[in-house]
Amino acid sequence: MIRVQSEQTGYSFLSAPSSHLTTIVRNVAETLAFAALGGVTLGILGVPAGWLSGSILAVACASLAGRPMLIPLRPMQIMLVLIGISLGAVVTPATLNGMTTYPLSIAVLVVAMVCISLSGSAYLRVVHGWDKLTAYLAAAPGGLSQVMGLAAEFNADMRAIAIVQTVRVAIIAIGLPAGLSLLGLAGHVSRSVGGAFNPAQLGEMTILVAASTVVSLIAYFVRFPGGLLFGAMLTSAALHGSGYIHVVMPWWVTNTVMVAFGAVTGSRFAGTPLRVMMKFIGAAFGSFAIAVAITAVFAVGLVGILGLPIGEVMIAYAPGAVDAMMLLALALHLDPVYVGAHHLMRIFFVSMAMPLLARRAAPPRKTIDQAVKPPLKPPPFED
Repeated sequence: MIRVQSEQTGYSFLSAPSSHLTTIVRNVAETLAFAALGGVTLGILGVPAGWLSGSILAVACASLAGRPMLIPLRPMQIMLVLIGISLGAVVTPATLNGMTTYPLSIAVLVVAMVCISLSGSAYLRVVHGWDKLTAYLAAAPGGLSQVMGLAAEFNADMRAIAIVQTVRVAIIAIGLPAGLSLLGLAGHVSRSVGGAFNPAQLGEMTILVAASTVVSLIAYFVRFPGGLLFGAMLTSAALHGSGYIHVVMPWWVTNTVMVAFGAVTGSRFAGTPLRVMMKFIGAAFGSFAIAVAITAVFAVGLVGILGLPIGEVMIAYAPGAVDAMMLLALALHLDPVYVGAHHLMRIFFVSMAMPLLARRAAPPRKTIDQAVKPPLKPPPFED
């Protein structure tokens, strides 16, 4: 059997036996075809972050329709490195000077994440009747892989958590750029992201890719959160910020990565029957609305204090997937250093706090006598 795993979701896909590799290849090709159809269509139309959001939307719809959407782990890891290089390429010395505003902004972010967790879990418990542990893990603002691991360890409802978390990620990645654009809060939107490549810059490009790849692999193997993306981004930012490197990723590489990575997010819905999806859709949209409302309140307050662009603050505070938020910053021409610093802090905060709170929320372990007794009523969310 061949095991293909997604680093972002923690899900595993068990394919057919190795003699049927063509099935895997066919599924991946179909996934990329849907991604290309959606991403290229919205990208050419000039929709904000259309290359990414169009791909997500097309693949998610195909997944819910029952098509076998699949993106293997290794290509996804390569995409993360390329994303990091592209993000770091927009850094300048002037950008780095803006880091003096980060401490207060990050402190406000931590408070916002606590409020999102508490309010979201309270909503799921009161309105939808979820148990304390499942509600807390579903409302956690990020860290899906760790969330699913804790759900399995403490026997929470993994299906409910996965659907709520995945819907949140998809809605933010698709709806946030469109909302910012309609309100005039996004940077200049173009039909492509990146630059033109001059063959004379091949030497610089080789140095940039090699150095970024090495650092990203080191960060990955020492288990730095988001190591592949942040390792490449920090290396690229250092080389560009110092003025040593000037070359940027060609626009066609950056847009291709956006389309392919949109397929990763959209494929999270693979294997989810529509009837199951509809069962939890109210909980997903409700908790999402609470998270966005709280984020908006804190973002507006911070903008009033520091005078930062509200588009950058909203992307930095949005409880979406880190890689998708970083791509949105790039596509909407927002400061990726500011956005990246906040999402990195969010990862650290959620990763440290979640296991502790999950253990407090988990019900006491059953004794052997309790374990053999039949339950008085079926557990929630059973079909």
